[in-house]
Amino acid sequence: MKIGIPKETAPGETRVAFVPALAGALLRDQHEILVEGGAGRAAGIDDAQYAAAGARLLGSAPELYASADLILKVQPPSVAEAGLIREGAAYVGFLAPFGNTPVLQVFLRRRITGYAMEFIPRITRAQGMDALSSQATVAGYKAVLIAAERLGKMFPLLMTAAGTVTPATVLVLGAGVAGLQAIATAKRLGARVEAFDPRPAVREQVKSLGAMFVEMELPKDAETAGGYAKELSPEFIQKEMEAIGARLPKVDVVISTAQVFGKKAPLLVTEKMAGLLRPGAVFVDLAAEQGGNCELTRAGETVMHHGVAIIGAVNLPATVPADASALYARNCFNFFRHLFPKPGAEPDPADEIVKGACLTRGGEVTNDTVRKLLGAP
Repeated sequence: MKIGIPKETAPGETRVAFVPALAGALLRDQHEILVEGGAGRAAGIDDAQYAAAGARLLGSAPELYASADLILKVQPPSVAEAGLIREGAAYVGFLAPFGNTPVLQVFLRRRITGYAMEFIPRITRAQGMDALSSQATVAGYKAVLIAAERLGKMFPLLMTAAGTVTPATVLVLGAGVAGLQAIATAKRLGARVEAFDPRPAVREQVKSLGAMFVEMELPKDAETAGGYAKELSPEFIQKEMEAIGARLPKVDVVISTAQVFGKKAPLLVTEKMAGLLRPGAVFVDLAAEQGGNCELTRAGETVMHHGVAIIGAVNLPATVPADASALYARNCFNFFRHLFPKPGAEPDPADEIVKGACLTRGGEVTNDTVRKLLGAP
């Protein structure tokens, strides 16, 4: 099989979907790796490294797309890129179908088999393929560094001859993968950390990292069977906002990570609540691309509100491209090996992982959620 790795064209995207260290196993299985020239440059990987690993370099995207049997990508393809994928070929990468229906229409018209990395089920045997989690780890780490750089005080407790520096207090909203990594990173920097999440199961995880869990009555069904947070009732969200609001006057940094898969992010902090933060505080909103957890969040912008910086963080993994690419590439590699466990094998459409990730095949929509989105029968 010819596996194609194109250069990412989305603005600000620096990651690449495949790294040279993974080439050997695929070459041993008689696959051919095609890499567009410059594909890894922004992630610190030059063409010579791919060539040394056994990949074949191609000079243009059209040539690569026309030659490959399967495309590995990070960002969803544009309509133009989707139109370049060879008819009947396969695609593995993020697809963002809820806001990307024109690309799916191209996939259907060109009978492209589309596997969405974000739809891989969150089950034990798919952990090594979970790109949402690997990239959320990077985002949670970087969010704390952004806050630390912006905050006008240091994170750790320092006792010096000139006096004592009190530690910064960080509040993390949402204790999923990104939130837990934010907690761990803030603790490593010496901050006092508090966290809130509506799922009772994460209380012990939060405490194990040395953070205080913000207590309130929690629902028993706050997550789906697939491990994603559920959309909660307006009544519960109001109670949640009251619990959060009580903490805001006492914190220096808020890192918000609360998202609901496929839906707008829950509003947790209103404009009035943001006013409770003391001047100089920093709010990093990792849900900015889904509408934001703060009412004042603007994706890709920093909004100042009574001296508080509200940062609409966008694609933070792309700001750490070397490690983010290595993690994502391993996720794609593991998924590819699951699809094609040996030379000549074909994906098992009945397999839970394959079925969950596959959105289109043979000109038909294969995912119920996407079928409803497109109005397909």
